[in-house]
Parts: sequence; C-alpha cells; structure tokens
Amino acid sequence: MLSKSQLKLITSLRQKKYRNNQKLFFVEGIKVVNELLNSSFEVHKVFCTNDFECILPSDDFEIISEVDLKKISLLKSPNQVLGVFKIPSAKKEENNGLTLVLDTINDPGNLGTIIRLCDWFGIKEIVCSQDTVDCYNPKVVQATMGSITRVSIRYTNLHAFLKSEERPIYAAMMDGKNVYKTSLKNNSILVMGNEANGISKEILELITDKITIPKFGQLQQTESLNVATATAILLSEFCRA
Repeated sequence: MLSKSQLKLITSLRQKKYRNNQKLFFVEGIKVVNELLNSSFEVHKVFCTNDFECILPSDDFEIISEVDLKKISLLKSPNQVLGVFKIPSAKKEENNGLTLVLDTINDPGNLGTIIRLCDWFGIKEIVCSQDTVDCYNPKVVQATMGSITRVSIRYTNLHAFLKSEERPIYAAMMDGKNVYKTSLKNNSILVMGNEANGISKEILELITDKITIPKFGQLQQTESLNVATATAILLSEFCRA
C-alpha cells in the first residue's frame, strides 16, 4: 500500500524545484521504466502492480494497487509501473562530432522528441540554455521513450559555452543558406532556437553559419516548421555530410 509520505514525494516530483532538491525524477510505463532499469541510471524505488514482472531486489520495488497507481500517475491510463530514479550528475562530452545546442526550448514534448532524435542520429551531447525546459520533467522523459539514458544533456550559460568553442557554429534561421546546398562540417555545433522567438540576440552574435530548410510548397504560406521537425531534418543532413 502506498504511504502518505510516498504519495507526497512522488507528486512533488512533478515540479522542477522538488526534483532538484530531492535529486529524483519519475517515469511511467513498462517500456520506459525497463529502459531505465537496464541503463546506468540508479533506481530509487519502483512502484508496480502485480502484473509487472519485476526482477529487482525486494527493497527496490513495492507492489501497489491500480487505485494507488492512478493516484501517482500523470497518464490517463496508467501502465502497470512507475519508477523513481536518481538524477545523475551531468557529464561533459569531448568536443568532437556534432553537438546540439538548444536555446530556450519551452515545450516538454519538443525536448523529449529532440532527445529521441539525437539518440537515433547518434548525437552524444545536447547543451541547453538554463531556461530550457527541464529534461527530467515527466512529460519530457516520457517523450524520449528511454533515449534519455543514451544522450548526455547538460544546462549551462550558452553565451559562455559558445564563446569558448572553436568549432563552426551553425544556426537554424529563416534567412540562412539552403541546407541542401551547403557543405556541412561534422565536427561542429548546431543551434536550435525557441519555438516562438527563435535564437536569442546574444547567441546570434556568435553564429558562424546560418542555414535554413527551404520551402517547397506552392503557396509558401507556412510560417515555420516545428522545432523538433526542423531538428530531425537538419540532423539527417549533418549525418549525410
């Protein structure tokens, strides 16, 4: 049976400040929980119904009712298990290959999808502005479908980070060069900007190459692409380079 203290802890982890204080986050569903259990992430506690096949030591999991699972779940249809994991220390990758930089991405679904894309395209590191949505937000973790275990994500002052870089810095811009006609360098940085406002002015000052995805539609009325969609197209082009 779920205790009051456990219920209070898990529901508190919906907010960033409590995740930071406790150094914990949670994730739901059989696939994603199993992905984390099979990764380097350290488990705090797994809460599951009798239907979930748990191979953890008895101290690491607790059987609860479906009613209790609904109390702690954010899903409309809770799926057998909710896992609470420890937030790992951010690690810095070596400065080689392509690094993706995110400037004030606000939507959890977009960030989760972008993390999953980086996993797909073999991008090892994402560097986020300090005001980008928290990667341990439950909606972000859910959208990654386990890819958060295979991509390094860190938050820092982007201006200081980019100013110290010697690699070319590409930015996705509406007025950039046609990406399909640009010779891209693999050992570089790609900056993606905020959903509504694009890349901030102080970051634009450090960009070395502006690129864009050209429109092919006859009416040419679409203002812009979703940032996750644009990221998918650009990462594909960098991998082809």
